[in-house]
Amino acid sequence: MTSKQGYELNIVIDWATSKHDVCIEFPDGKRSFDIIKASPEYIDEWITSLHQKYHGQIAVAVELCKGPIVYALQKYDFITIFPINPAMLARYRTAFSPSGAKDDPTDAELALDIMLRYPEKIKPLHTQSVEIRKLAFLVEQRRRLVDDKKRYSNRIINTLKQYYPQVLEWFSHRDTQLFSDFLIRWPSLTKIKRTRESTVRAFFNKRGGNAVSLLEQRILSINNAIPLTEDEAVVQSHELLITALAQQLQTVIVAIKSFDTAIYELLTV
Repeated sequence: MTSKQGYELNIVIDWATSKHDVCIEFPDGKRSFDIIKASPEYIDEWITSLHQKYHGQIAVAVELCKGPIVYALQKYDFITIFPINPAMLARYRTAFSPSGAKDDPTDAELALDIMLRYPEKIKPLHTQSVEIRKLAFLVEQRRRLVDDKKRYSNRIINTLKQYYPQVLEWFSHRDTQLFSDFLIRWPSLTKIKRTRESTVRAFFNKRGGNAVSLLEQRILSINNAIPLTEDEAVVQSHELLITALAQQLQTVIVAIKSFDTAIYELLTV
């Protein structure tokens, strides 16, 4: 078995959270196993020392197309990254280890075999432009924030049902800035009913739009509402929780708007 053409060293890094298992094939064909810390400083010292000793280009295979170890290695112009499909490695492992038992050092060596035996199947990672990669990250991260918003909204709905269900009648959209603002200001029926009607009207009028068009209906419902429960243990604990959840929802809403702005600016440059 020969090294990948043009590369002085062939390395496989089996990534983990706190440490990485490594298999290295040297120019003479010998192999060694090592464990490196998952810190930028340690990785930099480790890979730089290898390059200084052996010079030339280094082929590094990982089971990822992105992630901390990939980002850490992309900055070195003497490294070419070869992503290995985890499913391919799993099939290869099964062929050579029928029990299917996973052993990290063995995985690293098997991945090295795949990279060297089947070069036509293991293609180098081609880095796209900064703009394209930035857009991909922004879209992915925004999607996760939207998932967070949905999760917080669902928790708020479930919490309100326990002690303050009227709010769910007053607002049909439970994932908005208006909704979270209202809950933070009036996290219980007692507090909204103790507030002057003029103050409630000012709150909605300031926001305009549907907040104004539904104002009279909301005011009437607030005036007619009676508590689901007056148990202080229920009301006070849930009031505290609803305030915390509404603040989290509000933070996510603001964050999504920031991502929307960043994505728009990137697309209109």
